Formats: sequence, C-alpha cells, structure tokens
Amino acid sequence: MILSSGGKNLAARAGKWKTNLSGEAAYQSFVPSPLPPTSPVALDSETVRLLIRANRRLAVLSQLGARIPNVNLFISQYVRKEALLSSQIEGTQATLEDVLDPFLEQNANRDVAEVINYIKATEFAIARLSALPLSNRLIKETHAVLMTGVRGQEKTPGQFRHSQNWLGGYGSALKNASYIPPAPEEMIEAMSDLEKYINADDDLDILVRAALIHYQFETIHPFLDGNGRVGRLLITLFLLEKGLLKTPALYISYFLKKNRVEYYDRLSEVRQSGNYEQWVKFFVRAIDQSAQDAAETIDKLAALHEENIALISGLGRASKTASRLFAYLEQNPIIETRKTASALGATFKTVNAAIERLCRLGILVRLSDKRRNRTFTYQAYLEILREGT
Repeated sequence: MILSSGGKNLAARAGKWKTNLSGEAAYQSFVPSPLPPTSPVALDSETVRLLIRANRRLAVLSQLGARIPNVNLFISQYVRKEALLSSQIEGTQATLEDVLDPFLEQNANRDVAEVINYIKATEFAIARLSALPLSNRLIKETHAVLMTGVRGQEKTPGQFRHSQNWLGGYGSALKNASYIPPAPEEMIEAMSDLEKYINADDDLDILVRAALIHYQFETIHPFLDGNGRVGRLLITLFLLEKGLLKTPALYISYFLKKNRVEYYDRLSEVRQSGNYEQWVKFFVRAIDQSAQDAAETIDKLAALHEENIALISGLGRASKTASRLFAYLEQNPIIETRKTASALGATFKTVNAAIERLCRLGILVRLSDKRRNRTFTYQAYLEILREGT
C-alpha cells in the first residue's frame, strides 16, 4: 500500500478503475480524478531546484529569441525539428532531410506527410491561440489538421472518440492491452474537467501545471489516434499562453525521445500508484534540459549566421544576390537551383552563380547524388539542427 506523509492511501489519488461490460467481454478502463490532485503535489528540494533552474532557462531562451536576427526563420526550423522528433516517438520513419527536401511534393511518403501535418498543426494552433483560449475546441481543430490526409484519417479527425481505445503492442486487444483509457462517456467528462483546469487560476508553478496537464491528456487519450503528438504540442501551447515561452523554440520531444521508456513508465506510475511527484520531477527535468539545449542551439545558429554574413560581405558587388540566397537558405537549407531561382524571382544564371560562390566559401555543399546534381545543402546549419533526429 502506498501512503502519503499524512498516512493517506494514494492508490486512488489519480483515479479509479471501472469495469465495463460483463462476462467474457468485461474489461477495466481507468477514470482519472480531476486536476489538481486532492492531496496537493508535494515538491522535494530537488524538484524545487529544478523548477527554479528551468524557469530561469526559459527566461534566457526568450531573451535569446528576441536578440537573434531573422528569429522567424530560426523558429520555423525549430518547429520542423519538434514535429519530426515528436512523430519519431510514435514510430514515424522520417529524417530532417526528408522534411526539408525541395522536391517534397513529389517525394513525400506517408511518414514524411505525418511530420508535415504536425508542422501545419503547430502553426495552426499557435495562430489560433490569438483568437481562442486553450480549449477543447482548439484541441479538436488542431487534431483535424494533424490527422487529415494521413494514416489515421479514417479515425474521425477533429472529433473526440465515440468508442473505446487502448494502448499496447502491435496486434494487442482489450484483453491484453497495457493500458485502457476511460470509456467515451467518462472521457467526455474528463476532457471537460481538464479544459476547466487549463483555464482556471492555480497557485502551482506553471511548469508543474504543464506536467499535470500533459499527464492528464495522455491518460484520457480522447482521440482514436494522434494523442501523443497532440499531448506534446499541448505543452508548448500552454507555456506560450502563460507567457513562459515567447516562441515555440522548445523541442521537448528530443529529451522525451532519448528517455522514451522512462517517459512512458513515469506516466504509467501515476495511474498505478497516484505518485504525481515522480512524474513532475521527470517533466521539469525534461523542460530544464530542453531549454538549455534550445539556448545552446540558438547560440550556435546565431554564431554561424554572423560568420557567414561576414564571408558574404567580402564578395563585393556579388554580395547582394548572395545575401538574398543566404536568407533563403536559412529557411530552406536544402535547395535546388531552378526552384530557388523561381522563389527568388531571379534568373537561373544569376542564382547558379550565387550558389557557386557560396560553395567556394564553404557555405553550400553539392549533393553527391548524380540525379540531384543541382541540389545543394547548407551543411553546417543542418548539422546543428540534426542533433537527436
């Protein structure tokens, strides 16, 4: 039996198991308790230290984002990386190069399409936050963008489920599922309670609240597919709405992917024992490390930007076109000559000459594949972004 310091049984703190159906068809689903926990979350000294450091690092990250040139270009790459990493946690097989392929329209497979949809869903949700509070309506609209036209599109995109779902390995069923979320009627009530908590006042640190919200969403599992990706996006949206993030420059999925088994085990531990505290500590550690990684990445990208701007400025009269090409590169680090010329509104000859100059400077590298001999990569930029993918 698990006891709190006050001697209370914590086994039912996070919720209860409910028997559905009867006879051989009977199964138990989990019905989560509303947030916040009835026994307040107790933070030990280590968690408090992590919270202080994580909040400080998020503040530094916001300041860095305000200082770097072309911040929107940097952020667009961050969104792509988070989309890729979050999708990889779910088993999507795609690389950063796949997502940045200049021939994406022709070459996109199902895995790449899922990542592209995550990028669209992220951009949609962030824009929608200016008109809507973080609500079930916004969550469902975001899910519709995420799931439309890809695997799972038959599983009611944009709608909470009307049937029982479960978690488990390939081919698992209710009888051998590793976890069964609440049945549809309890799920609807639980999502209503979660929406109220997201928008209610609470004395808890915002990062602790974000940890509880992510846990609760994953426990409720309100969609037939796409719950993990929406649940991780929910972290970013909540931190943006609360002002801890100024831009979506935090790719927490990098940490969660590296610690995937522990991530799932700690979520499960809350349901099994009512121990929210171990999950909160893990989550805050994830935010702390992710904020540090993001700040270091911004520093590297900003330094690379300044280094290459200095190189380009030495080209004399040719620097004007080269600078336009370089600005395009920071948004599209893999380019093809004809498509780039079209995007820049310049002639093939002019852009080809600029590309050759950037190759001589070591900024661009020609792809070795003969079929793609007019395709080039901003290699140093990609190497910084590629970490963890």
